[in-house]
Amino acid sequence: MTLTNKQKSFLSGKAHHLKPVVMVGHKGLTESLTKEIDANLTAHELIKIKFNESVADDRHSISETIAAEAGAEIIALRGHILSLFRAHPEKPKYQLPKS
Repeated sequence: MTLTNKQKSFLSGKAHHLKPVVMVGHKGLTESLTKEIDANLTAHELIKIKFNESVADDRHSISETIAAEAGAEIIALRGHILSLFRAHPEKPKYQLPKS
């Protein structure tokens, strides 16, 4: 699923009030962290992930890896916070604007 800029802007506004549900620590991206991200995306569709200072330099590459493994779209990467979206196949919570 490829999101348009309008849809990303809409989701970015919705993500603004969310708190990070996953933290990427000094160990980086682990298998258990990937499972936790997948579970949170299934439950919430739109999540925030916070990067620890120790992995701050690699946050761009880690973000791409997370999105690819989870089948999610990167909404925004601002500072140490990544916003991710993956629509629920059966019960979507967010009605995305058309293009």
